[in-house]
Amino acid sequence: MTAGELAVVLATVLCALGFAALVVVLWRVLQATRELGEQLAQLRRDTQPLLEELRASVDGARDDLDRFDQLLGSAEAISASVNGATRVTRIALSAPVIKTVALASGTSRAASRLRRRAR
Repeated sequence: MTAGELAVVLATVLCALGFAALVVVLWRVLQATRELGEQLAQLRRDTQPLLEELRASVDGARDDLDRFDQLLGSAEAISASVNGATRVTRIALSAPVIKTVALASGTSRAASRLRRRAR
């Protein structure tokens, strides 16, 4: 066997070893990919109920927020009505109340003066 033939045989053996190592590495990558796929499927199975529960909670919170918004709008409307009624009542009753207080005060003073004079 000549040196050239020995080099070719050695190169062939090295290529075969390299190919075998590549096959082993690719086999391990394929196994890791399968395990990763199984883990991903398990994760999906585990998280699916949680996501559905989360969606239901968000929908419930949205409904509660809508009801609260309606309640707040009603409270604002009631507050505006009460403010208007208070303003109208104050305007309507302030003059008669002031006049009544003034009349009572004047009557009280007149009565006390009459009592002093009567003594």
